[in-house]
Amino acid sequence: MSRLHAWAELLRLPALFTVPGDGLAGAAAVAARPDRRTALAVGCSLCLYEAGMALNDWADRAEDAVERPHRPLPSGRIRPAAALAAACALTAAGLALAARAGRPALAVAVPLAATVWSYDLVLKRTPAGPGAMAAARGLDLLLGAAATAGTVRPALPSAALLSTHTLAVTAVSRQETRDGTPLAPLAALAATATLTRLLPGDLGRERDRPRRHPLVAARRRDAGASPTPSRSPGRLRPVGFLTTALALSYAAATARPYLNAALNPSPPLTQRAVGAGIRATIPLQAALAARAGAGATALGTVALTALARRFSKRVSVT
Repeated sequence: MSRLHAWAELLRLPALFTVPGDGLAGAAAVAARPDRRTALAVGCSLCLYEAGMALNDWADRAEDAVERPHRPLPSGRIRPAAALAAACALTAAGLALAARAGRPALAVAVPLAATVWSYDLVLKRTPAGPGAMAAARGLDLLLGAAATAGTVRPALPSAALLSTHTLAVTAVSRQETRDGTPLAPLAALAATATLTRLLPGDLGRERDRPRRHPLVAARRRDAGASPTPSRSPGRLRPVGFLTTALALSYAAATARPYLNAALNPSPPLTQRAVGAGIRATIPLQAALAARAGAGATALGTVALTALARRFSKRVSVT
């Protein structure tokens, strides 16, 4: 049991629940229902995310021996070679799943994997670190779009919003182990407020639901599936209000931790802010799905919040 807990700690198990929403939001952005290819993309995302977690601790093992001696590698509960082997195996598994999802998915998964490895091994301690992490999250959302519809263009706005959130959280995380300044938490607070304002859009207008991308219909015909009607123009008021509720939930999850970290940028409060920011990715993903008109996907995504919160009580996400 202690060995399993060590691996759960190494892989930061609670953070895993922040991953499926990327691909689901990507599918929603191209007005497509999640299908087998979407599931393969989510599987790829899970593998690459956990590969990054294992590689992160392997790359930081010397630093963690001083600043976080309780972590699985410096404490001796997991051998560094085992962590590196897990990172390699998970990366290979992720790319294999992407290949099964089709060429468009693999074309996104390869740079995503390269970004993960580049961040952990080279970029993390450079000024490009937060940008690389943000790019990885954005690519993960685009992976879901590419796998489901064979195109990423309609999903670019959603990817940009998700990347902005990730950029803010990563900037805060750079001062987790030392006393920092209030600038990063304040910037994250401002980013959260901006995203919360941008997500719902204008509820006072009638808006057209996004039409299914032509490649989605073509793929369904090639697979022999019965055609499903495109989302026709109509009022999006119910989904619009759901988007607003999810956007407010996202803001509520991060506002107080960010503010506390800004008032007292000590390691404990900064770590709490980072944990809150990571978990807040889930309602943000759900809001992005709702914003695209996929209410059922949004509700399914936000349900992962309870699991992330439950497991966070046993294993840290930072």
